[in-house]
Amino acid sequence: MALRYERVADRPGRARPLPAASGRIAGLDVARGLAVLGMFGAHLGATGDLSWSPSSWASLVEGRSSVLFATLAGVSIALLSGGATPASGRELGRARTRVLVRAAWVFAIGGVLEVLGTFVAIILGVYAVLFVLALPFLRWARRWLLLLAGAIAVAGPFLVLELGQWVTAQDRSRSAFAALTVTGRYPALIWWTFVLVGLAVGRSDLRSARVRLTLVAGGALAAVIGYGGGWLSTARVEPGRRLAGMEQGFGQSGRWDAAWFAGAEPHTGTPFELVGSAGVAVAVIGVCLVLADLLPRLTWPLGAVGAMALSVYTAQIAAIWLLDLPLQPGWDVWVRFTASTLVLATAWRLRMGRGPLERLLTWSSTRAAGP
Repeated sequence: MALRYERVADRPGRARPLPAASGRIAGLDVARGLAVLGMFGAHLGATGDLSWSPSSWASLVEGRSSVLFATLAGVSIALLSGGATPASGRELGRARTRVLVRAAWVFAIGGVLEVLGTFVAIILGVYAVLFVLALPFLRWARRWLLLLAGAIAVAGPFLVLELGQWVTAQDRSRSAFAALTVTGRYPALIWWTFVLVGLAVGRSDLRSARVRLTLVAGGALAAVIGYGGGWLSTARVEPGRRLAGMEQGFGQSGRWDAAWFAGAEPHTGTPFELVGSAGVAVAVIGVCLVLADLLPRLTWPLGAVGAMALSVYTAQIAAIWLLDLPLQPGWDVWVRFTASTLVLATAWRLRMGRGPLERLLTWSSTRAAGP
């Protein structure tokens, strides 16, 4: 893989610059690295309930890391299909082919990881479905993508509840299709929101300081609206309770309860959670874009993890299976996993460049798309 080096004066004591993959936006790799390591924090750590106490702040990774991962999927699709200037004509067809091939590989890898039978809820199957759901919108402008994402965030939970009640009544809630789209931990029909938001982010000039400021400010505002609305709705409907979301209503056909759509707890799928977690993801992306430019050496190991996110994710699931770890083994295990991942990913990227699965997806999707 071709490498690009920053040009610096040859002075005594000046460290040699680290290589960067040509054409990559370092901040996105940093954000992707945060998402992957955060998801493993949710899997390996005892997260508990988030509160004002600093001892509970590690629970921030619960739910929000996987949302960041899904939002970055939308950003990646946008960059594959032209970035700030959407592809058209033959190039649009090539981009769609590349996305489809990548989705097929991700789905297959996710299936293999499911077979291992670990305690981790594998996100890759839904990730592949989200890639496919994004295909009709590759030419849409940012404002329309955000409007559609907002509509899905508001109306999607009500539709998913209706579908969830129907498939449960038909005794099909555990079918693979129902789990991927409606009843699973990551229901694609509402997680679609995050991919559309990511597409809108990827259609922006991510190297612009103004765009980065807009991402941080706009994301923070959405987070305040979402989580603030979740807190107010909980206080109104079930004060002092941790609400479980619409999943509670799947087995109660023909009945609705306001509590199923209140609150903003992770993985509840309420409108408040969708808006709030999407806002956090966008703000984090904006911050990572700035930090990667200001502190390139400090953030480079995390960017190395993000640059080979699929390989790292797969390797860590395999490690959990090989070590036969129990459910939520503790934060000490997460620290060891994180430290080893940062070291190994940095060494691999310095020596080999792309991760092995990333090479496979790039090579196969490019060949399938043709010249």
